[in-house]
Amino acid sequence: MLSLLLTDFLIAFRNLVQHTKRTIFLGGAIAMVTALLVLLVGLSQGVKDTMLRSATTLACGHLNIGGFYKVTAGQSAPVVTDYEKALGVAKKALPELDYAVARGRGWARLVSDTHSLQVGIGGIDIAKEPGFRHVVQVVSGSIDDLAKPNTILIFEEQAKKLDAKIGDALTFVATTSAGKTNTIDIRVVAIAKEIGLFSAWNTYVPSETLRRLYDLKPETTGAIYLYLKDLNDLPGKAARLRTALAAAGYRMMDPDPKAFWMKFENVNREDWTGQKLDVTLWEDEISFVTWVLQALQGLTGLLIGTLLAIVIIGIMNTMWIAIRERTREIGTLRAVGMQRGRVLWMFLCEAMLLGLFGTAIGALIGTLASAGVNALQIHPPVAVRLFLLSDRLILVVQPASVIRSIVAITIVTGLAALYPALRAAKLKPVTAMSHFG
Repeated sequence: MLSLLLTDFLIAFRNLVQHTKRTIFLGGAIAMVTALLVLLVGLSQGVKDTMLRSATTLACGHLNIGGFYKVTAGQSAPVVTDYEKALGVAKKALPELDYAVARGRGWARLVSDTHSLQVGIGGIDIAKEPGFRHVVQVVSGSIDDLAKPNTILIFEEQAKKLDAKIGDALTFVATTSAGKTNTIDIRVVAIAKEIGLFSAWNTYVPSETLRRLYDLKPETTGAIYLYLKDLNDLPGKAARLRTALAAAGYRMMDPDPKAFWMKFENVNREDWTGQKLDVTLWEDEISFVTWVLQALQGLTGLLIGTLLAIVIIGIMNTMWIAIRERTREIGTLRAVGMQRGRVLWMFLCEAMLLGLFGTAIGALIGTLASAGVNALQIHPPVAVRLFLLSDRLILVVQPASVIRSIVAITIVTGLAALYPALRAAKLKPVTAMSHFG
């Protein structure tokens, strides 16, 4: 049996070699489609990885325990009271937990001597967030100084708009959950590179500074960011955490895949007071930019589908031509005892070998091209950076995705040859042997 299969592969390989021009033309088309698929999948994965890394450093964790506290039915604040207790529940419910950080949340007016901006405020403990240093690239000042009270990290564009530099004094003006207007003077200690939309409005201050601005107690924070060792089935882990928090006596908000700041209007309309917790995924917290990834994946599917359709038509036409040219050969093989199944298999082998060679070469080209793009460190236009959440284009080519691309396109190539091969297998030996042309 093995020798028969080997013989069929040798016949298929010989036929591909004999028709060099046709093989190179079709193999080149398959290689081009595969290379493009590897590049586009690498781009999609790169964008997703960049979003994940940036978002889970600047704005959220893999999972998040947030929520709102309402002093009155129509006035809410994005805080979690007695957050250590909620964190304890999370640690028991999620054995996959790697580490967690408490991050303050706020929205205020930032005022310089000449200008002002509405900005978001992240209250952080820089000593407990090593990942922050890897994503936020400081171009002026020192990120370590963010450990000092009444300091702030801003981004380059914010510095330009405020006409601020390292050492300058700024003032926050904010409204507390009790309706009181508070101000606090701060000093610029770090200016960082732009990181897309998040750097357009986010600023960072020590957690204690944010608490003093909003008159918050030490046991209160904005949200608990949970970082997991295993990111598989995040929705399932979120449901498990939600159930555990409810069992611990917390009132829970209904699941809503939106960023916390998009929920204010609905929360303020609801007739309740006190604390309610919310559990979100990282994708929920940046749902306002994930459409970029969805659009890119949709475009990838459309483009690859169109190119595959062209390749399929080309393969089918080529197989029809090959069968017509080899009709007498097919008749001879059938006359000496070759079964229809082997005739079918012979033509399928030819198509699949062509697909395998083409996809392997295309995958290699796509992988090398991706490495070249990463080495060039291409900086996309500012408008693109806003949604990429990165200042450069990164392609991530995973071996598993390359193998999937090779297998998928090889199978599609074989399926494209199936109908012509079936027709070839059904030829009667006498009719085939008497064929001319």
